[in-house]
Amino acid sequence: MSKIEDFLSTEEEQEIVEAIRIAEQSTSGEIRVHIEKTSNTDVFNRSMEVFHYLKMDNTKEQNGVLIYVAVEDKTFAIYGDEGINNVVEKNFWDSTKNIMQSHFKAGNFKQGLVDAILKAGEQLEKYFPWEHGDIDELSNEISKG
Repeated sequence: MSKIEDFLSTEEEQEIVEAIRIAEQSTSGEIRVHIEKTSNTDVFNRSMEVFHYLKMDNTKEQNGVLIYVAVEDKTFAIYGDEGINNVVEKNFWDSTKNIMQSHFKAGNFKQGLVDAILKAGEQLEKYFPWEHGDIDELSNEISKG
């Protein structure tokens, strides 16, 4: 098995997808998780490429959040679109990354992702609450590269 397949079990992946569903149920914001073997470049630049590849920059309110993980590189990034970046506290993404990192260091990859998703969801709900007619614009499934 590749490292991507070993990173999360099928059950853990479903728990992450459920966390995304829960986080998005009260917001127009969109959250995605992308996992790949290696970034082959700066992790932030790669997360930005994946963000655009997944068409997360097409959300109506520019409120997409991508959690990107490069398994073999043992690195990750959180990329928020302009709409959400303009309203969250300056250190919000760093504090979210710190939560993930502490879980990841302990080998709790699923919990690190779930906690980051739910934390991002709280901010999305605060600044982009769900309104009648809002639709889920993007898939909640984990994408893999």
